[in-house]
Amino acid sequence: MASLISTTLSLLFPFLLVCSAICLSISRFDPAANDILYEGDAKPTVGAVDFTSQSYYCHVGRATYNEKVRLWDSGSGKLSDFTSHFQFTIDTSGKPHGQYGAGFAFFMAPVGFQIPVNSVGGFLGLFNTTNSDSFKNQIVHVEFDTYANQEWDPPYEHVGINKNSIASNVTTPWNVTYHSGDTIDVKIDYNASTMNLSVSWSFRTTPNPQENTSLWYQIDLRTVLPEWVVIGFSAATGYYMERHLLWSWDFKSSLAVEGSGSGNPKRVGLILGLTIPLSFMVAFGAAIALGIVWRRRRRIPETAILTSMNDDFERRAGPRRFSYQDLASATNNFSDDRKLGEGGFGAVYRGYLLNLDMTIAVKKISRGSKQGKKEFATEVKVISSLRHRNLVQLLGWCHDGHEFLLVYEYMPNGSLDLHLFGKKGHLNWLIRYRISIGLASAIFYLHEEWEQCVVHRDIKSSNVMLDSNFNVKLGDFGLARLMDHELGPQTTGLAGTFGYLAPEYVSTGRASKESDVYSFGVVALEIVTGRRARDMKNLESNMSLVEWVWDLFGNRKLLEAIDERMGSDFEEKQVVCLMMVGLWCAHPDWTLRPSIRQAIQVLKFEADVPNLPMKMPVPIYRVPTPTASSGEPFLTSIIEEGR
Repeated sequence: MASLISTTLSLLFPFLLVCSAICLSISRFDPAANDILYEGDAKPTVGAVDFTSQSYYCHVGRATYNEKVRLWDSGSGKLSDFTSHFQFTIDTSGKPHGQYGAGFAFFMAPVGFQIPVNSVGGFLGLFNTTNSDSFKNQIVHVEFDTYANQEWDPPYEHVGINKNSIASNVTTPWNVTYHSGDTIDVKIDYNASTMNLSVSWSFRTTPNPQENTSLWYQIDLRTVLPEWVVIGFSAATGYYMERHLLWSWDFKSSLAVEGSGSGNPKRVGLILGLTIPLSFMVAFGAAIALGIVWRRRRRIPETAILTSMNDDFERRAGPRRFSYQDLASATNNFSDDRKLGEGGFGAVYRGYLLNLDMTIAVKKISRGSKQGKKEFATEVKVISSLRHRNLVQLLGWCHDGHEFLLVYEYMPNGSLDLHLFGKKGHLNWLIRYRISIGLASAIFYLHEEWEQCVVHRDIKSSNVMLDSNFNVKLGDFGLARLMDHELGPQTTGLAGTFGYLAPEYVSTGRASKESDVYSFGVVALEIVTGRRARDMKNLESNMSLVEWVWDLFGNRKLLEAIDERMGSDFEEKQVVCLMMVGLWCAHPDWTLRPSIRQAIQVLKFEADVPNLPMKMPVPIYRVPTPTASSGEPFLTSIIEEGR
């Protein structure tokens, strides 16, 4: 509404528009000041802005000027000169080349530009797999890229100037390993007359760097960016981490547009007195009309879609439709004492159906969750057709009005993570080993035995349910995708839970059987160690669980990773086998991971334990070849040990 009124006023009163040049100068970032907006993981810390954590991977932080900036004037076509001068630091903590990332950027974008979902790592908090090269983008940024994503980056760490894309238009190499921890002084200038955007930088302590320290690109910002923009900084980490600190920032622009408001004061006052109320009435009426049209357009297709969805579900054999009243009665009106747990899209309740004499689990999707409703539809479509002893059985569903509910068989022993990390009793080794094989069997059915390949995309210990006999039941198919068996990795968009996501999936957004196998490998290591995939407090040197176990393996101390709560009550041969299979499945190079069939053969001692390198490899990905779309591997990894 406010934006509509503002637009109306700007159309009716061009003589009111006065835009002054900007002069921003910040030598110290004060947490109490309101001139900077902090988003994501960014926060002011001892006078600087700390964008990302070194303790956890896959973070995004953003700091922007809390006022919109006028870059050009649509009335006169006048374009602003500007200068952005700032100092920042990237600290890689001594990690070797290729084991830190992902970078830091200064950007200009439309007002209201928000951090895109799934924009961690090489997307720098500015793009994701959906919009990384979209013609709809309106963004210009200068990036200090510390990880070469081979799908769009040059084969070196670089400084780049980018227009509407994650791929840089011009680049020059720079060596962040050499400059790690050094303060970098950057100046970005835009000359409106020549339309030249130039970047230059220097280092506080690095003597005579053997590389270029400047870059330029000719661009008419009026063809890329709107009149009003937001300016600021964004930084991100992926599976490899580093720290990003902004120490100071000056920004100056030259644009000053004076309107025609210098006429007769009485006449101007009369015009204002008569037309401002009229403009508000016009804007208010327009807002009401637009609201009615929008609701009508929105209601018809949504109703049609939901009706079609219900009809489609009811024609299917298997899960039945329940009424909301039946499920409310079964769960004591969804009382808190019946709540089994709560996730991002809703809560799960224990219930009892008198007419079926059955205890059930009811997942109630939050009313405001659009993603939850999408997962509701996916879950019913996918899991209703699947039949396997190690999959959670979907008993039914409910869609009454705005209520979306899923009904499952009740799992008396809850989820695996509650036993490994929670307050439930710990599991003995015999049960743990049986759980690992049962989970692998469920994945094998999804990948190989059903008519289509089902990629789960969210395999984790909290989705591994346990029945009264501690048999595995893999659940939560809200993120699952159906694929043809002969196809390779498919672009689905990044989804799932960090800590369980394969590196190539984080980088590309392409889900595959191999990315599911990676997740299984992480869960296998959790089963043995009793440690969370992302619980950095319990791991040395901020390593991930996979890195930590691999490091122990390389030092021939693999048995030190075993969960101490098991004491000596375990079969050493099985323990070593499961950890080796876990590392094999979580191999950084997806082409060297086993199929889930091969993993099962090793777990059942029907095949030999794999030979793995003593040091965890680091993958380097080449640009995919044109044949990738026909089902051949879309990436070729080169593993370089010792990097």
